[in-house]
Amino acid sequence: EMSLKVTGIDFLKSQNTRQHHTDGYNIKNLVVRRGQPFQVQVSLNRELRPADKLSLRFAIGEKPMRNRGSLLSLKPEQEDFNGWKISLVKKNGKECLLSVTSSPNAPVGKYNLHVKTDTNIYNPENGVIYLLFNPWCEDDVVYMANEAQKKEYVLNDTGYIYVGSAYSIYDRPWNFGQFEEFVLDACMYLLDKSKLSLNDRRDPANVSRAMSALVNANDDNGVLLGNWSGNYISGTSPMDWIGSVTILQNYYKTKKPVRYGQCWVFAGVLNTVMRCLGVPSRCVSTFDAAHDTEENLRVDVYLNERGEKLNSLSFDSVWNFHVWNDVWMKRTDLPNGFDGWQAIDSTPQEQSQGLFQCGPCPVKAVREGDVYLPYDSKFVYAEVNADRVYWVVKKVNGKEKYFKVGTETQAIGKNISTKAVGQNRREDITREYKYPEGSKEERMSMERAYSFIRPLGLMPRSGYASTIQTLGGNTQPLVPKEPVTKTGLQLEITNTEALHPGNPLEMAITVKISAPGNWTVDLTGSCQLQYYTGKVQANLGTIKETINLEGASEMQIPMKIAPDAYMKTLSSVEDEVLILVTAIAEVKETNDKLTKETSMRFEYPPITVQMPETAKLYNDFTCAFIFKNKLNVILENCKLLVEGLGIFKMTTFEQGDIMPGRIMKSEIICTPTRLGEKKIVAKLISNQIKGISTEKAITIT
Repeated sequence: EMSLKVTGIDFLKSQNTRQHHTDGYNIKNLVVRRGQPFQVQVSLNRELRPADKLSLRFAIGEKPMRNRGSLLSLKPEQEDFNGWKISLVKKNGKECLLSVTSSPNAPVGKYNLHVKTDTNIYNPENGVIYLLFNPWCEDDVVYMANEAQKKEYVLNDTGYIYVGSAYSIYDRPWNFGQFEEFVLDACMYLLDKSKLSLNDRRDPANVSRAMSALVNANDDNGVLLGNWSGNYISGTSPMDWIGSVTILQNYYKTKKPVRYGQCWVFAGVLNTVMRCLGVPSRCVSTFDAAHDTEENLRVDVYLNERGEKLNSLSFDSVWNFHVWNDVWMKRTDLPNGFDGWQAIDSTPQEQSQGLFQCGPCPVKAVREGDVYLPYDSKFVYAEVNADRVYWVVKKVNGKEKYFKVGTETQAIGKNISTKAVGQNRREDITREYKYPEGSKEERMSMERAYSFIRPLGLMPRSGYASTIQTLGGNTQPLVPKEPVTKTGLQLEITNTEALHPGNPLEMAITVKISAPGNWTVDLTGSCQLQYYTGKVQANLGTIKETINLEGASEMQIPMKIAPDAYMKTLSSVEDEVLILVTAIAEVKETNDKLTKETSMRFEYPPITVQMPETAKLYNDFTCAFIFKNKLNVILENCKLLVEGLGIFKMTTFEQGDIMPGRIMKSEIICTPTRLGEKKIVAKLISNQIKGISTEKAITIT
């Protein structure tokens, strides 16, 4: 009797990957999603008979063992094993077609497949199968019913990250590139490095928490090293990245942290990792996000008598924007009602359970004020719900005294944004994180949150705080309201001309009063350059005026900053800076005080991309990048960074200096290697400006 032997195995890759939505992965091996059948064709040395023993064995991890569930031995038509099953689809002479269905809560990762027949074991070539989460499977906790959402949050390998300030939001195109070469392997390496138990790998809540820790390198030799110092000589400036691919490929090659990231880079990379593993994921930007409020839900801002913000006194800060991620899942570890989007954050800000990790925190828990739920819900709640309190520091008899000049209760956590599903536009998702300001639901949610976060009395929190008495005991009302002044005093800050580098910055502060009577208002205004983290980089100028308003009226006070006041700073910083205008108004007759600040970004000329609208697979086409310097300044050391997933690898053009009025043109020959709509992303960086980027789509047929 000839003993049964396997002579070959066909993983039917093109058919399986199409059905599993994994045909995009640039990898030799079979990639499938859990809980869904895939087929393999086994060739034997003779026909299969009823008495023959045939089993497929799937092994995961270092030392696979049956009793630990890391070695699965599956026989056709047999009752399932750990939720896996296998069936014989058809026999045809010496060929058998088998169908394998993994468990919808199987551990994700790399499985080694071998086939056992009688006493023989066959090890196929490329026998490692990658098993991912499955948003298409109803029994998987990451199941997402809506097809368009899955296309966006799992399969789209490009997108936008929203940055700037609440006053001027703009989109930064980002290549997630979850299907590119070595990206899936980098994610598998991170899973192994996370030391998650096999059991923990079943649950996306554990996996996403571990990934939020591993994308930053703060305590575990993870992917990216954060750097906000302004000095990036020993690496790549955070502004210079246009996608996650180069970062993850470099990390996988060297196994050392890549230098450097800031919040949008961490979020871009974490988004790639989660989509790559099969968990629906989106980048979320919050404008005016509170940081390090020590969970007392308050951020103190200190101003000098000229109205200029002081860096040195503040422990906490308001970032112009902060970017994290939402991942989609059922939370089996929580009470009902907290499924859906969960916030995770890989920017290293605060340790959670001893590591720089954050989340998953149910977005619904933030909205409802259920801030006792894991993980890190108090921290996320504070980021979008803190109050901002302004203090002026004055010298009185040689001692520094603090005077409160304003409280804003609706200034934090504005315009929470993500890319819309299937469209290249911003979608505002603030309502998913918060109830409408001033609504009954908001009040109830806030009372709930406050019952878990004990707010301290209202006093300045600087290093000098111990030397002064608390201002009127605990003046923190349970539900803070916008301060209503006796005169209905209001401030508005706008720019009256486009803010082009090299031109004067022309802004205006509008003072409004709604009460009848004659009013004298002291107005102090300052203009500064600041990083997106709220750190002031330069003082540009101040104004002090006393104005008289009669009855319900308003007056606009201009503020103009000459180019010489800021161009030197602009050329010497490595980061993109924003223009911060702060205004303090005091009504003499009633002692009403009000403070307002607005951050604005510089405006830049565009990059134009010229290329055909469609191209054929493997047929070359030319893509041209054109930029005209319409500014009044020389742009020094210009670099053009371009990348097109499935078209060409990341390329850098050194452009030297571009004089005012001059046109730069660069061309690249492109060879498309993948079908469908593909995007080309371009970014121009110079000493003077950091933030010009654009993208253009082409359909490959």
